[in-house]
Amino acid sequence: PATIINASGAIIAWYLPDALTDATQKEVWAATDLLAPMLEKRIKLDGIWCTNQEWFTPRSGNDVLTPGCINLSPAWFQQGHEVSASLKGPSSEDILKAIARPAAIATAALRVMHPQQYWTGLQAFASLRDKAGSKELPKMSETLQYWATMFNILIIICNRETLNHRDHSLIPKCFNILTSVGNYLNARMSMPSLQLEFRYDPGCMIAFSGRIVRHGVLAVEGDRIGWAWYMRDAVHIY
Repeated sequence: PATIINASGAIIAWYLPDALTDATQKEVWAATDLLAPMLEKRIKLDGIWCTNQEWFTPRSGNDVLTPGCINLSPAWFQQGHEVSASLKGPSSEDILKAIARPAAIATAALRVMHPQQYWTGLQAFASLRDKAGSKELPKMSETLQYWATMFNILIIICNRETLNHRDHSLIPKCFNILTSVGNYLNARMSMPSLQLEFRYDPGCMIAFSGRIVRHGVLAVEGDRIGWAWYMRDAVHIY
């Protein structure tokens, strides 16, 4: 384990190998399996790199993991602040229950890593619940009952190379929490702006500001699932 400290003594990144137990990693895999039909539909022939088929490992007959990338949010800002499309189907409650324990683990980690962000998140979700009621958004109200984290977006990525980038839609002072599971070898999380590279083995957790720190993950040998927990201001703006 390691923390990265800046010149003023503030922690700007946490590196926690083996943060997720084998049981939790199996839960992440099972929850991701529920989203397989939607994951596959998100891959595009062209467009932005994060959904462009060029950066996904093509599925073969022996693969057990569906490549793709999908966003989950209880109040997705691109849909009039309603629930993200991936949580509107008949299996939405099953998906929310399946991600609940890993979500709670990420939230507990955030409580230690960045207490101010944790408490701000609590206040933001209280406001979302009030607005869901006042604007008569029953699906959002229902989803918020099961959403077990202070982060307002979960991005699930399967078998994709992640180019070095910054997430410009995120809040600069907030941490993202990234976790990785699967059956793979030789994964590396690069942070070229910090001149650092970390082993990104199954069960690893890394936290940092994706708005400030440039980061990426090269393609791996095998099947890899990445879960990235984010906070976006736009989710809370009505």
